[in-house]
Amino acid sequence: MSQHLRGIFALIVVTLVWGTTFPAMKDLTSHFSPLWIIFSRFLLAAAVLSPFLWGARLRDLGLGLGIGVLLFFCYVFQVEGLALTSSNRNAFITGLNVLVVPLLGVLAGRLPEKRIVLALALALGGLFALCYDDGAWSRGDTLALCGALSFGLYIKCMEVGTRRVERLMSLTAAQILSVALCAGLWLAVREVPGAADAAGYWRALGAGLQQSWPYVAYLGLVCTAAIISLQSWGQRHASANEAAVIYAFEPASAAFFAYFWLGETMTARAWLGAALLISGMIVSQWNADSRPAAALAPE
Repeated sequence: MSQHLRGIFALIVVTLVWGTTFPAMKDLTSHFSPLWIIFSRFLLAAAVLSPFLWGARLRDLGLGLGIGVLLFFCYVFQVEGLALTSSNRNAFITGLNVLVVPLLGVLAGRLPEKRIVLALALALGGLFALCYDDGAWSRGDTLALCGALSFGLYIKCMEVGTRRVERLMSLTAAQILSVALCAGLWLAVREVPGAADAAGYWRALGAGLQQSWPYVAYLGLVCTAAIISLQSWGQRHASANEAAVIYAFEPASAAFFAYFWLGETMTARAWLGAALLISGMIVSQWNADSRPAAALAPE
């Protein structure tokens, strides 16, 4: 097997694993608050990737920590939305982040390309079909859409940041540590109770962790720490267009795993909407300018 085919296979594995994060996090929302899910996942990943922080330039660390704050809010919107809507709907709406980057160019005064207009038409048609057949638009869907917008901004910031750093993995490790620190600080200020209620709170948290620790470990070690490395290696041996097409199928992967993992189903019209959304994602990226490997949002 050639290196190119190995790269394609690696990206397919990345997309499949990304698809499992949605039902995994959805399952965890029954035991933990969204902030605890984010904190535990990224704390584990930060611990694994911590060797890349040693000897890193201050500029790399500063950029990573700053971009990590934005990434933290990406996940807050995504996981808060997951608690209020289905896993597959959240995945398809979150996937719209690929349209945000070209739309930022429109806001900057550049006329949209024909492929962007077509991609938007397909995506809007897909959203209408998906939501019309699978329940009205909800607060969870709005949070997922805010997450998609945030991920789009994150991708643009990473696109700029990756061109300024000396070591990409130091940037990645710093931003993952930043997400864990932001989540921990937010928990301490907003969620962890005072001494009077602390015993019951920590007891319930410990019981939830005892039941769900394999999911937490899977999200932190496999889906975040390991997959980032595989993604970077795979994109080195595949073209940007090939990567864009493969990544566009992540929501379909999430829906597949949501069916077997959570028992969530989609009707024929909802699948039509999903197909239109995926088509819009592919069209928006086809023949687009290539991005650095680390510029793509980790799921």
